[in-house]
Amino acid sequence: MRGSGATAARLGIVPQARGQRSSARDATMDRCAMNREPDFFQNLQDELSDGRAWLDRSIVLGYAVLAGLFVVAFTYMSEHAFEWFKHLHASSPWVVLIWTPALTAGIVWCTRRYFPGASGSGIPQVISALDPQVSSSARRHFVSLRLTLAKMVLGAAGLLAGLSAGREGPSVQVAAGVMHDARRWLRPGSAMNDQALLVAGGAAGIAAAFNAPLAGVVFAIEELSKRMDSRTNGVIISAIVLAGLVSISFFGNLTYFGSIAVPGLSWQVFFPGLAVVLLCGVLGGLFSRLLVASIEGMPDRWSRYRRAKPVRFAAGAGLAIAVIGLVSGGATFGAGAEEVRSMLAGESDVTRLYVLLKLVATWLTAWSGVPGGIFAPSLSIGAGVGNDMAQLFLGSDARMLAPILIALGMTAFLAATTQAPLTSFIIVMEMIDGRAMVLSLMAAAMLANLIARLISRPLYSTLSSLMIQAAIKTGEPAQRMETTAGDTAVAEPPEAGSDPATPPSPETPPASGSPR
Repeated sequence: MRGSGATAARLGIVPQARGQRSSARDATMDRCAMNREPDFFQNLQDELSDGRAWLDRSIVLGYAVLAGLFVVAFTYMSEHAFEWFKHLHASSPWVVLIWTPALTAGIVWCTRRYFPGASGSGIPQVISALDPQVSSSARRHFVSLRLTLAKMVLGAAGLLAGLSAGREGPSVQVAAGVMHDARRWLRPGSAMNDQALLVAGGAAGIAAAFNAPLAGVVFAIEELSKRMDSRTNGVIISAIVLAGLVSISFFGNLTYFGSIAVPGLSWQVFFPGLAVVLLCGVLGGLFSRLLVASIEGMPDRWSRYRRAKPVRFAAGAGLAIAVIGLVSGGATFGAGAEEVRSMLAGESDVTRLYVLLKLVATWLTAWSGVPGGIFAPSLSIGAGVGNDMAQLFLGSDARMLAPILIALGMTAFLAATTQAPLTSFIIVMEMIDGRAMVLSLMAAAMLANLIARLISRPLYSTLSSLMIQAAIKTGEPAQRMETTAGDTAVAEPPEAGSDPATPPSPETPPASGSPR
């Protein structure tokens, strides 16, 4: 034994304790197991014998179908609501000067009074609910079936008022609230935890709203989870596919804006296209910065008035949106999808001020605090930039080449506003069946995103941080919630000398103990 020990010492081998030798042996066995080919029959037997795991998967996939149905219902509600508004505007244009501010004030009052977690787009709420700092009790203030139903009704009411808002962002919170409800039926310790369900629901909402399943997968990775867990990614992708199939079964396998013909690209398009991307990058960055500044509160009298009298401020914002809509001939009302389709078809007759008017109307809509998204309005603003550039630089070839610049504008402005370039170019690619433009759209998204990052902080993560700070500080919705411009609510401290026992008024939202 001494000789063997001396030999080991000469060879540089350090003797190991018994526990160390056991750990090394286990590690060696694990490496050997990883190097072996999987035993198909044993793995199949293990899978089939775990009945509870299959029940959990069935529950999750059933909820995915339900989430798709909720998004479909929300789509029908939103489209019919805006159709009613268009009939009102066509029959009595000047009535909107009363209708829009009155309904906007009512929506904001109801949101602040009963559903503060439903304000804005809903994407920051889902991101906040995914944060590990947020407790289970606080999470219900961001996503729940109750908020899902409120989001659907109040979001559709916003379009009934003619506000410049979209349904696609809210669909993320709608679907996430449905999927999160599945947790109550799953076994403790299931791989499909709260985070996995929220990621699946949010991505399913994007897939069903845009009829773009690939965009849903990328959105889950880029904005929600940052990475996919190998234990749950199969079920998450299945949920996205099922929600997308539900949408297709109702609306057909059609692209959102139809298909565009892409002629051979040339230097004739390169420089106008580059100008579109650069301009959209700057405008999108400024728009995002404006939203963030409005949310955090600017040192001006309008922000102070909004904090003191939020419902009256919403009525004033609604009046301004109505005036802008009348000046634009009705083009700035709603999400803007019809204007984009007209531009792509070469049949648009919108004013040259459309981009500016639509941007202001969207900002005022978001600042008022109503439930509503900025995805679709951002696409219409970018499309307007591309259409204007085509009319300005392409001359007689504008009708044929304009769709290229419009697609680049939509991608660039959406990427600059949301700072989610991958999701942006894939959404546009699937919406216009633009696979022939995939490299151009990708380059536009990346360049616009780079420019926007020099101007503004990321919109959704900034809003989410504000919401998380409020949740950690209060643990529940505060008595006075500053309903944010783009999607969140930030707690405001009570004024000095105020009586905490004073009952809330319509201008002051209730504490969390009030009706939910």
